[in-house]
Amino acid sequence: MDAMTIPDVWSGQDRALTAADMENMPDDEFRYELDDGVLIVSPAPSTLHQLAVARLTVLLSAACPDGLVVLPGVGVNISKFQHRVPDVAVVRAGALESFFQETPPELVVEVASPRTRLYDRNRKKDIYQGFGIPAYWIVEPSRDRPELTVFELCSGCYEQAAHVTGAEEYRAALPFPVTITPSQLVTAG
Repeated sequence: MDAMTIPDVWSGQDRALTAADMENMPDDEFRYELDDGVLIVSPAPSTLHQLAVARLTVLLSAACPDGLVVLPGVGVNISKFQHRVPDVAVVRAGALESFFQETPPELVVEVASPRTRLYDRNRKKDIYQGFGIPAYWIVEPSRDRPELTVFELCSGCYEQAAHVTGAEEYRAALPFPVTITPSQLVTAG
């Protein structure tokens, strides 16, 4: 099947899009997600956002045990009408055979921007919680005051497990032991 073009996706749709439709999205600089069958298109992220994603991917990969894999920007099919692309995810190595992830990752991380901050803290958090993802991190990549907020699933609901800023360290246990310092995610060099 050929990839959909932008006009095919945005015009003439008389139905909600599905997770299956996401396999045919254009391979371009945009990020395509579904929220209850509604297509959400995000522009290319900022340089600071990309630096935080790259640094976090390296830190997590260095600590990642066998059986798990760290992936930036992997698609996750949460339901027929819900498809997300977290900035970083930790998935089971055995789940790499499918086009998109079909089972809950062990960890998802969103790097917030001013335009996504509320969405990441509310809607995405609710979606990830409902899918049963054990850990959800939100990184706010400010040069002045970078932050990391950690949520962990407890009895089916996310509880804030940590909030660190600047040079403070977060020593994670989930999904594996690793130390994250927000300022290191946004410092060049």
